[in-house]
Amino acid sequence: MYAQTLANLIDELKKMPGIGPKSAQRLAFYILQSSNKEVEKLLVAITDAKGKLTYCSTCFNITDIDPCRICSNQSRDGQLLCVVAEPKDLMAIERSREFGGKYHVLGGMISPLDGLGPENLRVKELLNRFQKENFREIILALSPTTEGEATNIYLTKLIKPLGVKLTRVAYGLPIGADMDYADPATLSKAFEGRREI
Repeated sequence: MYAQTLANLIDELKKMPGIGPKSAQRLAFYILQSSNKEVEKLLVAITDAKGKLTYCSTCFNITDIDPCRICSNQSRDGQLLCVVAEPKDLMAIERSREFGGKYHVLGGMISPLDGLGPENLRVKELLNRFQKENFREIILALSPTTEGEATNIYLTKLIKPLGVKLTRVAYGLPIGADMDYADPATLSKAFEGRREI
């Protein structure tokens, strides 16, 4: 139905996460309707991102300088460490402006079905940081999924004996949510994480 070149573009766009056939088609037509200058800027941005971005050697966030801006920021609390699964999780926490410490990005979560065990994560690097840095609190900020819970349990067994305060982010009802739409697991976590007023 499409010219082969356009079909190839749509097929490549469909490979991106969250992009289905309709979205890929919409993006392809957007690219075709864009000026050559706009397309060139997109190509340069993609090429630069692929060529210049790397992982921070300390926290494993995506960065264009090493160590990253968060790790090299002296105004951040170096005794407070937040452990996240992926760089996108770090970015979500940063957008909240509620956390002023440092991070450690695991690079995923334990998922036996996907063939990911602790050896596939940056757990060894996390433990190495304990030897070099003096943390007063470690915050586990992993998604409340089966994989996140498995990773939390594994990390808790490793970190608890080190004598550092270990916490995890609270889970529960989102702001503005109706109680009757919440699933039982979310309500359970909301009651578990309750605080005194």
